[in-house]
Amino acid sequence: MLDLFLILLLLLLAYYWSSATKAREIAFSAAVVHCRKMDVMLLDDYAALTGQWLKRDDNGKVKVWRSFQFEFSSTGEERYHGKVIMLGRKILSIQMEPYRVQE
Repeated sequence: MLDLFLILLLLLLAYYWSSATKAREIAFSAAVVHCRKMDVMLLDDYAALTGQWLKRDDNGKVKVWRSFQFEFSSTGEERYHGKVIMLGRKILSIQMEPYRVQE
């Protein structure tokens, strides 16, 4: 019985790791596209997980809510923070700190 429990636990951990990796890839891709659209430079080529918990979607299904942070620059001198908010694999919002526009 203990062996079955350990196998199930390992399978759940593998599923969570796979899901978290896919979510990070989606968040990073969204940050890349958004930075290009806003004509700013994405810095450090990463999106870091800053928070997660369970939340219901519009249909009442429980999904994992995640928040990822990235850094960008508009002039190449300052660093600003941005945030990608996801529910499951869906992007809910992309937020960016106010930044200086290069003229």
